[in-house]
Amino acid sequence: MSLIRVENLTKDYTNEGVLTPVLHGIDFLLEQGEFVAIMGPSGSGKSTLMHILSFLDSPTSGLFEFEGQDTKDFNKDYLAQLRNERIGFVFQSFNLLPRTTVLDNVKLPLIYSKKTDHETLAKKALADVGLSHRLDFYTNQISGGEKQRVAIARALVCDPAVIFADEPTGNLDSKSGNAILEILQKLNDKGHTIILVTHEMDTANHAKRIIHIKDGMIVGDEKIVNRTIAMPDRQLKK
Repeated sequence: MSLIRVENLTKDYTNEGVLTPVLHGIDFLLEQGEFVAIMGPSGSGKSTLMHILSFLDSPTSGLFEFEGQDTKDFNKDYLAQLRNERIGFVFQSFNLLPRTTVLDNVKLPLIYSKKTDHETLAKKALADVGLSHRLDFYTNQISGGEKQRVAIARALVCDPAVIFADEPTGNLDSKSGNAILEILQKLNDKGHTIILVTHEMDTANHAKRIIHIKDGMIVGDEKIVNRTIAMPDRQLKK
Protein backbone atom coordinates (compact mmCIF):
# COMPACT_ATOMS: atom_id res chain seq x y z
CA MET A 1 0.00 0.00 0.00
CA SER A 2 1.37 3.38 -1.02
CA LEU A 3 1.38 6.26 1.42
CA ILE A 4 -0.05 8.59 -1.24
CA ARG A 5 -1.72 7.65 -4.53
CA VAL A 6 -2.86 10.32 -6.97
CA GLU A 7 -4.59 9.62 -10.28
CA ASN A 8 -5.84 12.17 -12.85
CA LEU A 9 -6.02 14.84 -10.13
CA THR A 10 -7.19 18.30 -11.18
CA LYS A 11 -7.70 21.61 -9.40
CA ASP A 12 -9.65 24.62 -10.64
CA TYR A 13 -10.35 27.92 -8.91
CA THR A 14 -13.33 30.15 -9.64
CA ASN A 15 -13.18 33.86 -8.88
CA GLU A 16 -16.10 36.12 -9.80
CA GLY A 17 -17.28 33.62 -12.37
CA VAL A 18 -13.85 33.20 -13.98
CA LEU A 19 -12.57 29.60 -14.02
CA THR A 20 -8.80 29.16 -13.63
CA PRO A 21 -7.43 25.62 -14.08
CA VAL A 22 -4.30 25.08 -11.97
CA LEU A 23 -3.57 21.32 -11.96
CA HIS A 24 -4.20 19.04 -14.94
CA GLY A 25 -4.27 15.24 -14.67
CA ILE A 26 -1.62 14.72 -11.97
CA ASP A 27 -0.56 11.05 -11.47
CA PHE A 28 2.03 9.59 -9.08
CA LEU A 29 2.63 7.21 -6.18
CA LEU A 30 4.61 8.06 -3.05
CA GLU A 31 5.84 5.35 -0.70
CA GLN A 32 6.51 5.57 3.02
CA GLY A 33 10.09 6.65 3.69
CA GLU A 34 10.66 8.60 0.48
CA PHE A 35 12.29 12.04 0.27
CA VAL A 36 10.62 13.78 -2.67
CA ALA A 37 11.15 17.30 -3.98
CA ILE A 38 8.26 18.87 -5.89
CA MET A 39 9.98 21.41 -8.08
CA GLY A 40 8.72 24.06 -10.47
CA PRO A 41 8.75 27.78 -11.23
CA SER A 42 6.41 30.29 -9.61
CA GLY A 43 2.86 29.65 -10.79
CA SER A 44 3.55 26.05 -11.82
CA GLY A 45 1.02 24.59 -9.34
CA LYS A 46 3.52 23.02 -6.94
CA SER A 47 2.18 24.85 -3.87
CA THR A 48 -1.41 24.01 -4.83
CA LEU A 49 -0.44 20.35 -5.09
CA MET A 50 1.25 20.48 -1.67
CA HIS A 51 -1.86 22.08 -0.13
CA ILE A 52 -4.01 19.25 -1.51
CA LEU A 53 -1.62 16.51 -0.37
CA SER A 54 -1.46 18.03 3.13
CA PHE A 55 -5.27 18.43 3.45
CA LEU A 56 -5.21 22.22 3.37
CA ASP A 57 -7.21 22.13 0.12
CA SER A 58 -9.17 19.56 -1.87
CA PRO A 59 -8.96 18.52 -5.53
CA THR A 60 -11.63 19.42 -8.06
CA SER A 61 -11.60 15.91 -9.51
CA GLY A 62 -9.51 12.77 -9.63
CA LEU A 63 -8.36 10.23 -7.05
CA PHE A 64 -6.32 11.07 -3.95
CA GLU A 65 -5.69 8.19 -1.56
CA PHE A 66 -3.82 8.59 1.73
CA GLU A 67 -2.66 5.44 3.52
CA GLY A 68 -5.03 3.39 1.33
CA GLN A 69 -8.12 5.53 2.01
CA ASP A 70 -9.97 7.65 -0.54
CA THR A 71 -9.76 11.18 0.85
CA LYS A 72 -13.07 12.28 -0.69
CA ASP A 73 -14.74 10.38 2.15
CA PHE A 74 -12.93 12.36 4.88
CA ASN A 75 -15.07 14.82 6.87
CA LYS A 76 -13.78 18.09 8.34
CA ASP A 77 -13.16 16.62 11.81
CA TYR A 78 -11.14 13.72 10.43
CA LEU A 79 -9.15 16.06 8.17
CA ALA A 80 -8.29 18.22 11.19
CA GLN A 81 -7.19 15.10 13.07
CA LEU A 82 -4.99 14.02 10.15
CA ARG A 83 -3.36 17.45 9.91
CA ASN A 84 -2.50 17.25 13.59
CA GLU A 85 -1.43 13.63 13.92
CA ARG A 86 -0.28 12.44 10.48
CA ILE A 87 1.03 15.60 8.81
CA GLY A 88 3.92 17.89 9.83
CA PHE A 89 4.47 21.33 8.31
CA VAL A 90 7.64 23.39 7.86
CA PHE A 91 7.09 26.81 6.28
CA GLN A 92 9.46 29.36 4.75
CA SER A 93 8.40 31.99 7.30
CA PHE A 94 8.80 29.62 10.32
CA ASN A 95 5.31 30.50 11.75
CA LEU A 96 6.53 30.40 15.35
CA LEU A 97 4.77 32.14 18.23
CA PRO A 98 6.71 35.25 19.32
CA ARG A 99 7.54 35.86 22.97
CA THR A 100 7.14 32.13 23.56
CA THR A 101 9.91 29.69 24.43
CA VAL A 102 11.36 27.24 21.96
CA LEU A 103 10.07 24.34 24.06
CA ASP A 104 6.52 25.71 24.25
CA ASN A 105 6.43 26.30 20.49
CA VAL A 106 7.28 22.65 19.89
CA LYS A 107 4.65 21.51 22.40
CA LEU A 108 1.83 23.27 20.53
CA PRO A 109 0.72 20.40 18.22
CA LEU A 110 0.61 18.05 21.21
CA ILE A 111 -2.18 20.09 22.84
CA TYR A 112 -4.61 18.76 20.24
CA SER A 113 -3.20 15.22 20.06
CA LYS A 114 -3.90 12.12 22.11
CA LYS A 115 -0.26 11.81 23.13
CA THR A 116 0.88 12.20 26.73
CA ASP A 117 4.11 13.38 28.35
CA HIS A 118 4.36 16.45 26.13
CA GLU A 119 7.55 17.69 27.80
CA THR A 120 9.50 14.53 26.99
CA LEU A 121 8.27 14.38 23.38
CA ALA A 122 9.08 18.05 22.74
CA LYS A 123 12.55 17.73 24.23
CA LYS A 124 13.26 14.65 22.10
CA ALA A 125 12.16 16.45 18.93
CA LEU A 126 14.43 19.38 19.77
CA ALA A 127 17.31 17.01 20.46
CA ASP A 128 16.75 15.47 17.02
CA VAL A 129 17.41 18.87 15.41
CA GLY A 130 20.32 19.77 17.69
CA LEU A 131 18.58 22.39 19.83
CA SER A 132 18.58 20.89 23.32
CA HIS A 133 20.61 23.90 24.48
CA ARG A 134 17.89 26.36 23.39
CA LEU A 135 14.83 24.97 25.24
CA ASP A 136 14.17 28.05 27.38
CA PHE A 137 15.13 30.68 24.82
CA TYR A 138 12.39 32.83 23.33
CA THR A 139 11.99 32.65 19.57
CA ASN A 140 13.10 36.27 19.18
CA GLN A 141 16.42 35.35 20.82
CA ILE A 142 17.54 32.77 18.25
CA SER A 143 18.82 32.95 14.67
CA GLY A 144 16.83 32.30 11.51
CA GLY A 145 18.44 28.91 11.05
CA GLU A 146 17.59 27.95 14.63
CA LYS A 147 14.00 29.14 14.13
CA GLN A 148 13.64 26.79 11.18
CA ARG A 149 15.06 23.95 13.25
CA VAL A 150 12.42 24.71 15.90
CA ALA A 151 9.81 24.56 13.13
CA ILE A 152 11.12 21.15 12.06
CA ALA A 153 11.00 19.91 15.66
CA ARG A 154 7.40 21.13 15.91
CA ALA A 155 6.55 19.29 12.68
CA LEU A 156 8.23 16.16 14.02
CA VAL A 157 6.81 16.08 17.55
CA CYS A 158 3.59 14.15 16.76
CA ASP A 159 5.55 11.54 14.74
CA PRO A 160 3.65 12.25 11.50
CA ALA A 161 3.42 9.99 8.47
CA VAL A 162 4.85 12.75 6.28
CA ILE A 163 6.58 16.11 6.77
CA PHE A 164 5.89 18.86 4.21
CA ALA A 165 8.60 21.50 3.85
CA ASP A 166 7.53 24.50 1.76
CA GLU A 167 10.61 26.44 0.58
CA PRO A 168 12.22 25.81 4.03
CA THR A 169 15.49 27.56 3.12
CA GLY A 170 13.94 30.58 1.40
CA ASN A 171 14.58 33.00 4.28
CA LEU A 172 18.02 31.66 5.21
CA ASP A 173 21.61 32.24 4.13
CA SER A 174 23.34 29.40 2.31
CA LYS A 175 25.10 28.01 5.38
CA SER A 176 21.91 27.91 7.48
CA GLY A 177 19.96 26.56 4.52
CA ASN A 178 22.40 23.69 4.05
CA ALA A 179 22.14 22.88 7.75
CA ILE A 180 18.34 22.67 7.45
CA LEU A 181 18.58 20.39 4.41
CA GLU A 182 21.06 18.20 6.30
CA ILE A 183 18.53 17.80 9.11
CA LEU A 184 15.81 16.81 6.63
CA GLN A 185 18.21 14.27 5.08
CA LYS A 186 18.98 12.78 8.47
CA LEU A 187 15.28 12.55 9.36
CA ASN A 188 14.65 10.78 6.07
CA ASP A 189 17.56 8.40 6.73
CA LYS A 190 15.77 7.51 9.98
CA GLY A 191 12.63 6.60 8.03
CA HIS A 192 10.63 9.84 7.96
CA THR A 193 8.82 10.68 4.73
CA ILE A 194 9.69 14.17 3.46
CA ILE A 195 7.98 16.18 0.71
CA LEU A 196 10.00 19.28 -0.11
CA VAL A 197 8.54 22.05 -2.28
CA THR A 198 11.10 24.31 -3.97
CA HIS A 199 11.93 26.24 -7.13
CA GLU A 200 15.70 25.81 -6.67
CA MET A 201 17.59 22.89 -8.19
CA ASP A 202 20.35 23.00 -5.56
CA THR A 203 17.71 22.49 -2.87
CA ALA A 204 15.83 19.78 -4.79
CA ASN A 205 19.04 17.80 -5.27
CA HIS A 206 19.09 17.00 -1.53
CA ALA A 207 16.03 14.77 -2.09
CA LYS A 208 16.10 11.22 -3.46
CA ARG A 209 13.42 11.89 -6.06
CA ILE A 210 12.37 15.04 -7.96
CA ILE A 211 8.90 15.57 -9.44
CA HIS A 212 9.03 18.44 -11.92
CA ILE A 213 5.86 20.48 -12.42
CA LYS A 214 5.22 23.04 -15.14
CA ASP A 215 1.94 24.71 -16.07
CA GLY A 216 0.04 22.43 -13.69
CA MET A 217 1.35 19.19 -15.18
CA ILE A 218 4.07 16.72 -14.20
CA VAL A 219 6.78 17.01 -16.85
CA GLY A 220 9.40 14.86 -15.14
CA ASP A 221 9.80 12.34 -12.29
CA GLU A 222 13.36 11.24 -11.61
CA LYS A 223 15.31 9.34 -8.99
CA ILE A 224 18.48 10.99 -7.68
CA VAL A 225 21.38 8.55 -8.00
CA ASN A 226 24.12 10.65 -6.43
CA ARG A 227 22.49 12.47 -3.56
CA THR A 228 23.98 15.85 -2.59
CA ILE A 229 26.61 15.49 0.13
CA ALA A 230 25.47 17.33 3.25
CA MET A 231 27.67 19.51 5.43
CA PRO A 232 29.60 17.81 8.27
CA ASP A 233 28.08 17.76 11.75
CA ARG A 234 30.63 20.13 13.17
CA GLN A 235 29.35 22.93 10.91
CA LEU A 236 25.75 22.29 11.94
CA LYS A 237 26.66 22.82 15.59
CA LYS A 238 28.30 26.20 15.11
